[in-house]
Amino acid sequence: MEAREALALNDDAPVLLYDGTCGFCNASVQFIIARDRRGTMRFAPLQSDVGQQVIGRHPHLEGVDSVVYVDGIGDTRGEKVAIRSAAALAVCSYLGAPWSWAAVTRIVPARLRDMAYDFIARHRYRFFGRHDACMLPPRDVRDRFIGEI
Repeated sequence: MEAREALALNDDAPVLLYDGTCGFCNASVQFIIARDRRGTMRFAPLQSDVGQQVIGRHPHLEGVDSVVYVDGIGDTRGEKVAIRSAAALAVCSYLGAPWSWAAVTRIVPARLRDMAYDFIARHRYRFFGRHDACMLPPRDVRDRFIGEI
């Protein structure tokens, strides 16, 4: 692991794992970057070394191909992961108002929220396209992307 990656993994910033070949996921990452006032959230494709390491530490993530929000990455006792609608709501909360107002949807049972999430996830390639490779991040935010494929 490069020194830059080690530094990124040791700070308190959350990490968002995403499908690096998904057009919707890439657009979502760009959306988050544009609205991240703190400029601290880190990103890594699920397919990257970092993504695979997180999956290895959390066996219930095996086979997950959706967004994974990781808080406390690398902390063997405190690393927490959220997937599907819970991950999306965690990102909204991290971004602050007005995006954090989406937390009101927590009154909807997670099972129903995840059904809506799964519908979009199932059709994301058809609706938003698929890339052969992960996007190359813009130079000004490249240091927020960790992990190599």
